Amino acid sequence: MALLNLVYRDQLFPREAYRLTFDRLCEQLSSRAACKTTVELLSLAHERACKAELAHALEQNLADGRLPDLDELRSRFAPDPAAVPQVHVQLTSLRDYEALLTLSQEMTA
Repeated sequence: MALLNLVYRDQLFPREAYRLTFDRLCEQLSSRAACKTTVELLSLAHERACKAELAHALEQNLADGRLPDLDELRSRFAPDPAAVPQVHVQLTSLRDYEALLTLSQEMTA
């Protein structure tokens, strides 16, 4: 709810579409729901690094007279599972660490 009375609120929005969407949300939803949705949108834009693309989607929603659908936007800007690298970690035997410790103790003695 702090978003409603925030003095520098307009500087918080990365693009004009976010501010216009907030205004539209305030007109059509309760203040609490408008703030929550806006914070979710800002979080999505930051976490998924899609500020410009999300702004374009918000502009389209505004032009169509629709409110943003958070579930649809989350799935639209979700990371591509094929682009996420597969990481395989091979654990080292504890005996290797013990050998290093023994070598270190021999060198200091």
